[in-house]
Amino acid sequence: MKAIVLGSTGLVGGQLVKLLLDSNKFDKVRVLNRRPLGLSHPKLKEEIIDFKNIDPIDVTADFMFCCLGTTIKKAGSKAVFRKVDLDLPMSFARKFSSTEHQAFVVISAIGAKEDSMFFYNRVKGELEKELKDLPLNKLIIVRPSLLLGDRSERRPGEDIGKFFAPLLKRILPAKHSPINAREVATAMLDLALTSKTQIGIENEIIK
Repeated sequence: MKAIVLGSTGLVGGQLVKLLLDSNKFDKVRVLNRRPLGLSHPKLKEEIIDFKNIDPIDVTADFMFCCLGTTIKKAGSKAVFRKVDLDLPMSFARKFSSTEHQAFVVISAIGAKEDSMFFYNRVKGELEKELKDLPLNKLIIVRPSLLLGDRSERRPGEDIGKFFAPLLKRILPAKHSPINAREVATAMLDLALTSKTQIGIENEIIK
């Protein structure tokens, strides 16, 4: 089978690529990136693309895994954040939905709700709603809490969360406790292969 990964230079995306390459179920893994992943493997095909124009991009695959995401601080504005976390995933999902495929799998966030008072959660909620309206054969949406793992970039908020992670895991409900990025990637792959459409898979099921 063939898989496409969007956002493979990120925390979960990087872990997911490794799992796909190790899996005997996949013979080709394509990663569509803005910058090189820095990984070499016989099954891996990396394409550096212009995300401003995805029309020429071939999205033929059995599975598409969308791990795209940024922060408002890194994006620089709410408008740019929306483009990365909503517009771009939807553009790929629409294109992918018109092909022969098995599943579209995407990372959302705990608390995603289209009418949320928090901008981040509202955008994620809008993404979920719009995805559900597409003619996808199977849609998997996972909503992890605070992600643990080693990023190539610094995110102060996550650094603080990592420091307090052992305490948070003891005092917070499973739904809100920090979770390792590899656990999320593993769940995304397992659900893609074995589950029916699932909306809003949270920490308790991911673990």
